[in-house]
Amino acid sequence: MSKEEVLLNEDIRAVEVRCVGDDGTAYGVISRNEALKIAGNLGLDLVLIAPDAKPPVCKIMDYGKFRYQQEKKQKEAKKKQKVIEIKELKLSVKIAQNDINFKVKHALEFLSEGKHVKFRVFLKGREMSTPEAGVVILNKVWEMVKDHAERDKEPNIEGRYVNMLVTPKKG
Repeated sequence: MSKEEVLLNEDIRAVEVRCVGDDGTAYGVISRNEALKIAGNLGLDLVLIAPDAKPPVCKIMDYGKFRYQQEKKQKEAKKKQKVIEIKELKLSVKIAQNDINFKVKHALEFLSEGKHVKFRVFLKGREMSTPEAGVVILNKVWEMVKDHAERDKEPNIEGRYVNMLVTPKKG
């Protein structure tokens, strides 16, 4: 049984269940058939909410309405979620100063829009033997953006790239 799958009415296999009403009424431990009869008389569903309890716990409720409420809550939570956009700027070890200025200008625009910026220095051929050159470039870039951004951590080397992630300053 998956987490999303909920047992209703006749699908509940337990002989005895602890039954609770939608309004908070506690029916106590009763047989499944008796609980189904009560739910039927009220025009509601018998829903298994705690299958691992001894005896299993069931609730008498309008399951359609319950599902609708759950979906509504999930949509609300999704609305409040903030998606972080990461912009990536690629540099090279032999980059000219005016190109760095241009990339930094773009990075500052992204940061002002609240986006995160990932600077990546690509190491070609023999540059792989001296990845410190990439770190030097990223430190130079950091000096130019540090008034507008926060750095997560020092530049780190991953394969052919030296990476540095900067985030907008808070406040």
